[in-house]
Parts: sequence; structure tokens; C-alpha cells
Amino acid sequence: MSIASIIESLTAQGIHSVLTQFCDIHGVAKGKLVPLRYLQEWVEVGAGFAGPSIAGTGLGRHGKRSEYYGRVQIESLRPLPFMPGVAHAVCDGFAGGEPLSTCSRQLLKRQTKRLAERGWTLWVGIEPEFFLLKQAESGQWLGADRHDHLGKPSYDLKAIHRNSGFLEDMRASLTELGFDLQQMDHEDAHDQYEINYRFDDALAAADRYMLFKMTAHAVAQKHGLTFSCMPKPFASAPGSGLHFHLSITDAQGAALLADAADPLQLSGSGYQFVAGLLHHADALSALCAPTVNSYKRLAVSNSASGTTWSPVWKAFGDNNRTCLVRTVAGRVEWRLPDPSCNVYAAIAGTLAAGLDGIDKALLPPMACHEDLYELQSRGAVLPARLPSDLGAAVDALAADGVLIADLGEAFCSEFIGLKKQEWDEYSLQVSAWEMRRYADAF
Repeated sequence: MSIASIIESLTAQGIHSVLTQFCDIHGVAKGKLVPLRYLQEWVEVGAGFAGPSIAGTGLGRHGKRSEYYGRVQIESLRPLPFMPGVAHAVCDGFAGGEPLSTCSRQLLKRQTKRLAERGWTLWVGIEPEFFLLKQAESGQWLGADRHDHLGKPSYDLKAIHRNSGFLEDMRASLTELGFDLQQMDHEDAHDQYEINYRFDDALAAADRYMLFKMTAHAVAQKHGLTFSCMPKPFASAPGSGLHFHLSITDAQGAALLADAADPLQLSGSGYQFVAGLLHHADALSALCAPTVNSYKRLAVSNSASGTTWSPVWKAFGDNNRTCLVRTVAGRVEWRLPDPSCNVYAAIAGTLAAGLDGIDKALLPPMACHEDLYELQSRGAVLPARLPSDLGAAVDALAADGVLIADLGEAFCSEFIGLKKQEWDEYSLQVSAWEMRRYADAF
């Protein structure tokens, strides 16, 4: 369809404005409302934003490259059910008429182009886990459902009944936006849910997750709730992951990572892809688990509710949820990411690491066929652990020349600088725990 035809069609549906949405380096959605009638400009030039006002652009305060332009990707236009009269559009970042090297969506497009040159396509299924919270008048964040207190809350139908209004609005909104929903369930922690939908190619999967979050924020607010992507809001409960189910097809549509005759149903390339993930896991932690709080999730700890699944050891195994990489029916489940990540950067880094494993024919360690938490409780020798805090993860990324070269110096420099600052700010805080522990101890 021509742009004029698209304007005519959307106008007939009552659309008058376009929400031009991009995300900053932290993965937070940003944008502005612009008139639909100027769609040609938003597609060809882009909606303009002050570059230095957006985290991680690296743009200055003057000159042609001080302005950030979000160019509408026209195939992404769709009416928003929770914003009458408004159509949502995904944008690519540009500056000075060129693709912006610090734009994370451009980052992922560069990685998928590497695949396309080989005739390959990466497919990603994303599993969003999240908490529903409320903030008390005191400022304290609490679980939204005061009746959600089972010792093993997974799949609790009573909680689903109590929160059926939110879940039904999510179902209706996501379905209207074109999501192929597969399931909704109560997860392992109190006030924690998971909504699954069909996989897509890497770029579309990342775009869809951003739209999922935007929808969830709006629907939760309607119900007086807060949709939270904080990895671990409650110390005594499991945290939220954002697992990626990964597969690659070749130009003929054949599954590149799978081999039905193999005991783990992985091909040689599949084992190499897994080896690349494990080899670069420390550096990928910074991209996939990018907050101080992420490492409260990535800790060996017991849980007062639910079951501990935290993937803290650099290992892989067939249907083994205690490993960092779980293989399932010829696909790879990458269990490191959490919902605080910039999903474009996390997928781009994951793909770069897996391709490095294939290109260098790396070999993974022996597959793990035991529960690593049980081995740990017996004092057995365990695989190496992931970084235990954000500072160590950022240092690992800064030292990983392969990932920096693949992802680009500009993006990595901005990301590493901001995350070092975040870690330094946290390290200067004095917590209530420290006061209780030390104030009168010595």
C-alpha cells in the first residue's frame, strides 16, 4: 500500500495520531505523538528528538548530529486498543541522515544482516515473566494481591480468578494487536505471572516484546496495578526471567541447530552455538542481566515460595532448568536474560556469541544430566558461575573484544559507561541491612 492509502485506511478507522516509539539504551520505551497526516515525513525523515535527552545516544548538544530522528517502520503501524485514535509505530534511530550506531534496534538489524548473508534466519520465542505490584502510601512496594500467599503459588487458579480483569484485558488487547497467545499462568512467586505467545524472527520478536510491555503497563494502570519488570522485587521469592527460545533455519527452511538423531537433538552447529553462549556468558550477563537487582535473581538461594530455577552455573543440559542453557527438542533455551534488559541488545549479543561459537567451531563442556542445586547442597564440584554482581559483569563485557567488535564500539562504550556509573552509585549506598548489622556491633 502507498503511504496515502495507509493514511486513508487508518483515518477511516478513526486514527488521527501516530505514537512514534523507540527505546533508549536501557530498553525503556520512548517516543511522541505526531499527526497521522504527515506520515510521509515520519517515514522518510523521522520524528525529531533532542539527542542528548535520550540515554545512551552519545549525541552532542549542537550540530547536525545533535538531533535523534525516529524513522517509522511502516509495516509496524497498528491501532492501539488502549489509546483510541492512536496507531503505534516502531522507529529506527537515525542521526545526520545515517543509521545511529548507538540505536539498539539498528544493532540487532546489523546482527540479523550477518545471518541473512548466510541465508539463515534466527527465530526467537520470548517468555515474559513479571510482577503485579502496588505502592503503599508509605512508598513501600507491595504485591498487588494481598490474598496471594500460598506456599507453592505456581499455577494458582484462585489468584487467576482474582486478577481475571487484568488478564482478560491483556488477552483482548494483545489479540487485537496480532499476538498469537499460547498461555497465561501464575508463576513461582507471589504476584508473579507469565504470558506466552508465538515465536517470531529476531527483530519482530524484539519489537513485539516492546509492544507487550507497553500494553501491560497501560492495562495494569487501568486496574490500579503496576506492571513490574524488576527481576527480583522480593528477597524471599523467585525472580523473573525473560528466557529466549532460539532456533536458526537455513535458506531452505531446515533447522540448522537441530539433529533428531542426536541424543540431545542438537546438530554440530547447535553444539557450537551453545559453546559460544557459554564462552561469552560473563560478558553477556551485562547485556542480558543489566541491573544491580538482576544479580539478586542470579544467586544461589532458597525460596520461601515457589521453586528456585536461577541459572547461575555456566552449563547446558537436555531439559535441565538448573543450567544456563537448556536444550529442548533441537532448540536452545537461553535462560540468562531478565525483563530489565534492552531486548534488542540482549538478542544481538546472544546471536553474536552463538555465531562466534559456530565460526570458531567451539566445543561445549559435557552436557549436565543432574540437578545442579542438589549437587551444590552435597558439596560437589560445580561448573563455573556467572558474575555475582553488575560490576563484574560490566568488566567482563569491557574485556570481551569479540563481542565489542561485533556489536560496535560506539554502543558498547555508551552501555559500559552508563552501567559502570550505575554500579558505582549503588556501591555508595548504605542499606538498612548494613545499619542493622554494623551500627552498634563493634
